[in-house]
Amino acid sequence: MNVGMLWFDNDPSSELEDKISRAAGYYEKKYGMTPDLCFVHPSMLKNKTLPSSSIQIKTDRSILPNHFWIGIQNVAFALK
Repeated sequence: MNVGMLWFDNDPSSELEDKISRAAGYYEKKYGMTPDLCFVHPSMLKNKTLPSSSIQIKTDRSILPNHFWIGIQNVAFALK
């Protein structure tokens, strides 16, 4: 994913899947496309199993904790 949206959510009372769902909802409303990929810091997935969803979740150490890099895996943008 080369283009995406950075989302921050440090709400301690929310589960990871809820945070990703909120980020995805905002992304869809703003860009008119449904995201299918989300990168999170590895510490956010420790000892967690997430239900299968339409958004693939991957870890990357360059993403800060409580941040979500969300977008579409293969998107071609036409520049005008």
